[in-house]
Amino acid sequence: MITEHNMNQLAWDKMDNLLPAIVQDNRSGKVLMQGYMSPEALQTTLSSGKVTFFSRSKERLWQKGETSGNTLELVSVSADCDNDALLVLARPNGPTCHTGAESCWFNGDVTDFTFLADLESVLSSRKGADAESSYTARLYSKGIKRIAQKVGEEGVEAALAATVQDKEELLNESADLLYHLTVLLQASDLSLQQVIDVLRERHKG
Repeated sequence: MITEHNMNQLAWDKMDNLLPAIVQDNRSGKVLMQGYMSPEALQTTLSSGKVTFFSRSKERLWQKGETSGNTLELVSVSADCDNDALLVLARPNGPTCHTGAESCWFNGDVTDFTFLADLESVLSSRKGADAESSYTARLYSKGIKRIAQKVGEEGVEAALAATVQDKEELLNESADLLYHLTVLLQASDLSLQQVIDVLRERHKG
């Protein structure tokens, strides 16, 4: 990981003191944008916690969101094996693309985990919605006990499908289980990211 103490190890001389910097959403894994960082831009990013680039058109430092307010909160910066490109993990405050899209790559496919993050975001948005507007909203309106019951039911059905080796049914029940588990986490003010954090800690052991 790049810090203020080791940033001088980067290969700044390869591209006239500018390195390409890819920004990735720390939560969903979605690639948000690409810019260029000078040593000053990287220093500012690390010290301020706001992702800052060097604008080649304006010929000055440029903090993402300085006019729109859609800033990028820094999580970490790392370099590739040649130390001549940067990967910036960040938490976006609003859409990143100047078009208003979430990502500058809004025409491309998303990875599987990104789809789960998008799904979780949709399910989260249904909290507090009119109970008649969707199945998810109705589920939230019935409370955590009912949602937990559904998770239990879907878990049993997935296990039964596996027991009789009905793979198609196992896939369907697993999808139902994952959906209801995500709703349960959201109803409990928790997230899939927090579950992943627990798994990561266990993996370290």
